[in-house]
Amino acid sequence: MGEDYRTEEDSLGEMQVPADAYWGAQTQRAVENFPISGTGFGRRFVRALGVVKKAAAQANRDLGLVDDDTAEAIVAAADEVIAGEHDDQFPVDVFQTGSGTSSNMNANEVIANRAAEIAGAEIGDRVVHPNDHVNYGQSSNDVIPTAMHVAALEAVEKDLVPALETLHVELEAKEAAFDGVVKTGRTHLQDATPVRLGQEFGGYRTQIAKGIERVEAVQSNLRELALGGTAVGTGLNTHPEFPELVAEYVSDETNTTFREADNHFEAQAAHDAMAEAHGALRTVAGSMNKIANDLRLLASGPRNGLGEIEQPENQPGSSIMPGKINPVVAESVNQVHKQVVGNDAAVSAGAARGEIDLNLYKPVVAHNFLQSAELLSNAAETFGERFVAKLEANEEYCETRVEQSMALATALNPAIGYDKASKVAKQALAEDKSVREVAVAEGYLTEAEADEVLDPEAMTHRVILGDED
Repeated sequence: MGEDYRTEEDSLGEMQVPADAYWGAQTQRAVENFPISGTGFGRRFVRALGVVKKAAAQANRDLGLVDDDTAEAIVAAADEVIAGEHDDQFPVDVFQTGSGTSSNMNANEVIANRAAEIAGAEIGDRVVHPNDHVNYGQSSNDVIPTAMHVAALEAVEKDLVPALETLHVELEAKEAAFDGVVKTGRTHLQDATPVRLGQEFGGYRTQIAKGIERVEAVQSNLRELALGGTAVGTGLNTHPEFPELVAEYVSDETNTTFREADNHFEAQAAHDAMAEAHGALRTVAGSMNKIANDLRLLASGPRNGLGEIEQPENQPGSSIMPGKINPVVAESVNQVHKQVVGNDAAVSAGAARGEIDLNLYKPVVAHNFLQSAELLSNAAETFGERFVAKLEANEEYCETRVEQSMALATALNPAIGYDKASKVAKQALAEDKSVREVAVAEGYLTEAEADEVLDPEAMTHRVILGDED
């Protein structure tokens, strides 16, 4: 095929591989077999493969199973994969063999060929062998679930949690800034008793705080590593000390804690930990969706909506209506939620389809989990910094509207009873008057009593207004 290609060989025969590619015959077969989506694994998963292969080489070196020079060349090549220097060398589609064997061999071949270069040999010389050295004591069936957990935990711990903390900080700041703004509460999208805008933001802040707690609570099972189970969980062809040693090296490389799986059969045949953790991601997405949608409603207008807060002018909102500004960042968050819900269906379905000794939906589970984590991380940070942080309260408008709310009649219940309070509310609505005006005019309250009982700010506290005790 010319100088642009070289010949590589596997157990099925020869393959023509691009001359400048570090991958080999098995990866090339996968590229040709799976022209499905054009989407390969992203940075987090490729990094995790590098972490796993580096740790395995270090463990095998320590155990005397791979010679020092070969192990050090593998470690050096794996370090480059970890650093992202060879992301373009991982072309295999995520929709591939269900065990992820193609991606495991992709990593083995890239690291072996780069390690050969580091050792002074040529690509394809196999002085560092993809199976005999890079994959020593391993199987795709334990490598891929190990990489899944490493990638998932790092995505959650190092990307998602910090992003949620950024959003939490911005919501907390608005909770304090808006605490003195009294507005009309709303239930069923109808007027309800007064609430402080800061109280509503306190609810949003708490949703994110609890979301962080939920995400952190599901990390424990992701810390279990399947490596050491090899083909079916028995550990055939693996040194007894290998799994624990690998977990220590993975922990050192990632600066977080991993451990050997409690049960290797469970770790390879089921992906319940991924499904559990993604459930927490789905819940966080739902929280963010609720907050984003509420803020869209509160900022609706500017003349004919609720208009209680002013949204930032992030970009022109319409190609035909001049001056229109839309809540584009909030809408982005809404769409991320829908994608994460879809991903959750894929993760849950894939995790549930383990068959006897192996789950064969590993790539789709990993891909959808990592996409959700990335989307939520980016959305949370952007939402906090480019939308929430720039919100302003329309304080005077909120005060004017709350004084006209029919829901103020609720505070009349302890003073004049539910039936009379209902009459006041209906009359106020029919005559386009305030509850206060009708209550005083009909003789239910004096002006002084109305000042006390119908104080909107006082209604935002847990008290019985007008109770002299």
